[in-house]
Amino acid sequence: MGKYIATIGIECHVQLCTKTKLFSEVDNDARSKEPNSCVSPVDYALPGMLPRLNGEAVRLAILAGRAMNCEINACSRFDRKHYFYPDSPKGYQITQFYHQIIGAGYVELPSGTRIRIEHAHLEGDAGKLTHFGAYSLVDLNRVDTPLIEIVSMPDIHSAKEAHDYCKELWRLMCYAGVTYGDLYNGNMRFDVNTSLAPEGASELGTRTEVKNLNSFRSVERAVEYEIKRQTKVLEAGEKVIQQTLGWSDATGKTTPQRSKEVAADYRYMPEPDLPPLNLSSEYIEAESAKLPLMPKDYREKFGEIIAGDTLEILLDYPSLMEKLAEVALLGHGVAPLLANLFASVLLAEEKSAEYLNDLPSAEDLAALAEMNEKKELSSTATKEVFLRLFDPQMRERGTKQIAKELGLIQENDLGALEVIVDAVLAKPETAKAQEDFRAGSEKVLGFLVGQVMKESRGKANPSAVQEILRKKLS
Repeated sequence: MGKYIATIGIECHVQLCTKTKLFSEVDNDARSKEPNSCVSPVDYALPGMLPRLNGEAVRLAILAGRAMNCEINACSRFDRKHYFYPDSPKGYQITQFYHQIIGAGYVELPSGTRIRIEHAHLEGDAGKLTHFGAYSLVDLNRVDTPLIEIVSMPDIHSAKEAHDYCKELWRLMCYAGVTYGDLYNGNMRFDVNTSLAPEGASELGTRTEVKNLNSFRSVERAVEYEIKRQTKVLEAGEKVIQQTLGWSDATGKTTPQRSKEVAADYRYMPEPDLPPLNLSSEYIEAESAKLPLMPKDYREKFGEIIAGDTLEILLDYPSLMEKLAEVALLGHGVAPLLANLFASVLLAEEKSAEYLNDLPSAEDLAALAEMNEKKELSSTATKEVFLRLFDPQMRERGTKQIAKELGLIQENDLGALEVIVDAVLAKPETAKAQEDFRAGSEKVLGFLVGQVMKESRGKANPSAVQEILRKKLS
């Protein structure tokens, strides 16, 4: 495999989270609706039915473009892409082939590698076919769902890089607020083009396209498989066939679907029922200014105080990162503790998504971090109070009251702790441990600390107790 270089380009379809479809006033969120219940005569293109462009889709496209560092074209227009398939009742798709709304840009990966974006365009989605052996059922609810199709340049050269690009692109679209980002329900789908060429070759090899991948792991596995498959074909002296492939997670293999179309097959023509889309520079700039903080901004903000692996986990949750930014404004140094709590406790819970939909206030989280920093709460107690903050009834009491009611606040009064330590050292059962410590056995100190913790019912500060014990036993 070393003598061939893989070149990968990815097309990503992003469903925009508008209330209605791209060209009609029908409900766009059909996830829980009956099949074929969210369709209008416009979606069917019945005689006399004219499309009307959804302005909210245009606004979201601007945000998506800016999230990818792209130019926004003031002038764009729509075209008809003709093809005949059961899930496309019009016999064509309204898209932007010649003049797209989003121009060139780039996506920067966590590694710092930049993957160039050629362009992205607005278009209406097709329907959905479900296959059952000898027959198929069609659901047209998805017809004309607003999409932007993002086309990358062939800057990707490994399966891992393809995975990382798709994940970062998903993050950008979710942070920008342009999509629900539900991969399972197809809110983002990836078409992956892969080709191999001999090392040092001036031209790219013949590419294949794996369609409709809806997970980052599937993207990585499909690219790995295609690289191995195409390598075997080339090493056997045969030619790679340009074709569209399907992917099966179950078998871990690609299978041919049809020969790969080229632009001429679609007979593109200007869409006669929609005028050109002309946007003022003032409108573009006003909407661009609404772009919230992006993953890169959070990496710059927290990169030096939160471990890289932990930060990359948390970056999958935009609402969580917004909350950490709020907390950081209330006090210096609280972010690392809370980041670790979210990563190790919250995200490990089965109901993590449910938790993330109802986060505690920044004030309560800041108070928790402050109590931990002042040694008022042990690490274990901090985690316990942290989880209680996700209970709406407990949350009303506030962080400090929760800690008090649970009896978790540590005793830091040195005078009070000395009294407890003296009582423990006066007990006959600790005499042997005291002798062993004076003889140089450090490990018995843990036993003595444990006895003090038991005497204080877990409220003593272990660090302070250890310091007092060393002083008294020295």
